[in-house]
Amino acid sequence: MYTRVDPPKVMLMSFLILLRSPSVTRLLLGSWVGRLPSAMAALTIPLALREAGSGYGFVGAAAGSYAIAAAVGSPLLGRLVDRWGQTRVLVPTALLAAAGFVAIALAPSQPAAVLVGAVLAGSMTPPLEPCLRVLWPAIAPEGKLESAYALDSSAQELVFVAGPLVVTGSVAVWSPTAALYVQALLGLFGVAVVASSRPSRQWRAEARSTDWLGPLRSGRLVTLLSALIGVGFAIGTLNVLVVSYAERWDVPGGAPSLLALNAFGSLAGVLVYGSRSWPGTLANRGLLFAAGLVVGYGLLVLVPPPGYMVVLMLLTGAFLAPMLTVTFVLVGELAPPGTTTEAFAWLVTLFAAGTSLGSAAVGNVLAHTNEHWAALCGTAGALVTLTILALGRKGFAAGPVAAPVPATADAAQH
Repeated sequence: MYTRVDPPKVMLMSFLILLRSPSVTRLLLGSWVGRLPSAMAALTIPLALREAGSGYGFVGAAAGSYAIAAAVGSPLLGRLVDRWGQTRVLVPTALLAAAGFVAIALAPSQPAAVLVGAVLAGSMTPPLEPCLRVLWPAIAPEGKLESAYALDSSAQELVFVAGPLVVTGSVAVWSPTAALYVQALLGLFGVAVVASSRPSRQWRAEARSTDWLGPLRSGRLVTLLSALIGVGFAIGTLNVLVVSYAERWDVPGGAPSLLALNAFGSLAGVLVYGSRSWPGTLANRGLLFAAGLVVGYGLLVLVPPPGYMVVLMLLTGAFLAPMLTVTFVLVGELAPPGTTTEAFAWLVTLFAAGTSLGSAAVGNVLAHTNEHWAALCGTAGALVTLTILALGRKGFAAGPVAAPVPATADAAQH
């Protein structure tokens, strides 16, 4: 007898099983709260500096210093986590990052203090993303690893929705300077929740090689991570394109509403993907999602009226988070022993680098041509990702690289 299965119910049950597992909800929520400062800083730093009377030139320099420092610091902190464990890195970095935000809040009109604070807060951003992702194989129930990474991806989408809302609320109730204190406290609270949990305290990386390249000695992993630059590039072009689009068309809520639709599409896509098991290899699924991104961004070249643009925002988002979920699993499989946290940190850095490049490129294109050519930049980024994944597809199934040099006794102790 045929029994009809309600897809939303199946999806809900799948994630409920995951969330009921020991430590999962605690780690997910703690990591989510602790990541909010990263989503807030792009707004709080410029707002606080403008309130203090700084010009846009210095505002851009301070915001850029924070972003660059975060990109450089992430892999270095990831390597320290692999060597020393999570708690011994998360706690001091949370304190130092909070000190950086407080320094800006205390002296927003002092350029030296602001730049030091921005670099400190950026470079010491607690590596909560990579730390959570290396814990999933240990805390997720059997057969639910992809669902766990999917839930992680959806939480990441919500971070960048909630972060600006927290800033808006803090500014409305207090001031931009107060928002800096709020994000410092959120970072401390989130790290305290994660670092004090048993899985985080007990986690230790495998013994690793003394090779200074760390995870980058794996050619297959480098290929996979390189593909993320293209995805980031596409996202970066979209962030700027929607601003231009909202100036030309009457869009309720403007550019933020379009980006929110894109995030909602991404959230819906990853929830559907993570609710069940799918046929085929991870590499083939990643290729399929990358092709979906090419189609979605390819259609954006039409720059249609708002009604159709809503559909395209949802479509481009629907393939993003599922592809990132597949990437998370593959990074965990391909990282050489003892380098998993650093590998995930490189993922964060390269994705952010791609986003910055995409935003810069499309801004230049818009200054000289039109939105159709600007949208083509996003298509190019997605196509680069598809090409790299297609070329490396067979290698992604080969498993991790064995350490070519035996780990030292010192490394083994960690």
